[in-house]
Amino acid sequence: MRKKYRQPRLLTQIIGLVSIVVVLTVLSVSVIFSSMIGDITEKSLGNQAMTVAKMAAQKEEIIEAFDDPNPSLIIQPIAEEIRKSTGAGYVVIGNKQDIRYSHHIVEHIGGIMGTSNREVFEEGASIIYEGTGISGEAIKAKTPIYDAEGKIIGVSSVGFLTTEEEKRGNEYRLKLFQSSIFIILIGFSGAILIARRVKKLIFNLEPEEISFLFKEKEATIESIRDATVAVNKQYEVTSMNKRARELLRDDQIETGGKIVNTRLIKMIESIIQTRKSLINQKFLFGHQLYTVDASPILLKEQTSGAVLTIRPASEIEGIKDELSEIKSISDNIRAQNHEYLNRLNTIYGLITLEQYEEARELISDEVRERQDIVVFLTASVKDPFIAACLLGKINRSKELKVQFDIEKDSKLEQIPLSLNTKLLVTVLGNVIDNAMEAASRAKGDNAQVKVSFTDLGSDIIFDIEDNGNGVPEEWQKKIFTEGFTTKDGENHGLGLAIVKNTIDLLHGEIYITTSDSGGARFTISIPKR
Repeated sequence: MRKKYRQPRLLTQIIGLVSIVVVLTVLSVSVIFSSMIGDITEKSLGNQAMTVAKMAAQKEEIIEAFDDPNPSLIIQPIAEEIRKSTGAGYVVIGNKQDIRYSHHIVEHIGGIMGTSNREVFEEGASIIYEGTGISGEAIKAKTPIYDAEGKIIGVSSVGFLTTEEEKRGNEYRLKLFQSSIFIILIGFSGAILIARRVKKLIFNLEPEEISFLFKEKEATIESIRDATVAVNKQYEVTSMNKRARELLRDDQIETGGKIVNTRLIKMIESIIQTRKSLINQKFLFGHQLYTVDASPILLKEQTSGAVLTIRPASEIEGIKDELSEIKSISDNIRAQNHEYLNRLNTIYGLITLEQYEEARELISDEVRERQDIVVFLTASVKDPFIAACLLGKINRSKELKVQFDIEKDSKLEQIPLSLNTKLLVTVLGNVIDNAMEAASRAKGDNAQVKVSFTDLGSDIIFDIEDNGNGVPEEWQKKIFTEGFTTKDGENHGLGLAIVKNTIDLLHGEIYITTSDSGGARFTISIPKR
């Protein structure tokens, strides 16, 4: 039976491919550089010979020795010292008659120089060439020697034997070989490290396993009922299921697959910066309210994108109502706790100072004020949700240091059972909160908010007014648009959009005018039927 061929693992393939590339590159460079070593060595020795020749030609002792009756006695020791210190094959000093004054073979001193010096004497040229003399084949350099008056009086000739050239060439080739072996070893080590790095980045998976996981992920995402979208740091959609494609149309995602909804972009930015999940964020897509949850995609503790899960708010309406009630109670308790703590500290101070009468008056005023508010709301507002909402906002106003007044003639006694007062509480809570914030920003400790309501006639009417800066006329049409806000920071611009959407569900209307104090007045009209 024929054995089935098994494809090498990805790690082996990467190591083999990178190693082959490194070896071929190093060998190619080594062969090219080795062929150039001869020329490089020859040029290097020629330049070195010329340097030594000029150094000898500029020696004052050698120049002055030309006037001596026996120049060789002075020049020979100096030339030999230069030859030995520089490693040259020979250093020959000659006069204009080509008579040698120095030579490493003493017998040749006083003899005629073996090569012509015509260019040096006639043209004053410094030349480099390769030739053969009595010392053997060498790379030679000649340069003229000038006296103090600038006249040519002799020649300095220096040569490096070709045996030196071969020696240096072999040294360079040995170093090149050693370097090549070292680079190849580094290449093998780098190939292993790169391969392991790649495998680690893909979680030690083989290409076939990655392909399977991709298909599995695609099938899983498509089977989820909620709209699911994955985006990268550039807000580009990397994957989305069928429900998301139906929901997110051109006003949320452009043709190239990039998120363009400004609130979604801000949400993604927040997740990327904080690396924390966001849940139950309200968005209006079309005319439908949706809840969006978002989680960061973390890669080695760095955020590389985000996953958004979008579902209709109606599916979690029951949970939302319960959470809304709990939040209202929590806010109420928190505001009361803050206020009572301040009053308790004041009472403690008065008792410590033995101001007992003032302490009794403060306690009596507090009990009386609290009782009056509860009695008024109990008598005037028959719906417990609306009464609880207003009581919570009274406590909240004290925490914000905003004067909160309810018109004494206000009454809500005929609320039809068909009216969803939980939705109405959502509207009132948002509008009153906005009014207190607007008044507080504009007037500080002098901020005021006034609320009045009535159920006379066929509608339930609420008036919420503040002494803030009001709403400019050019804003009144777009103030209920999702994302529109005058506040600094993120996650604003949704409250009034939810208000408008909720009022539409209650078949009501909302109007904006200017209050008597110059601020904004929001009038909410909800039909009883």
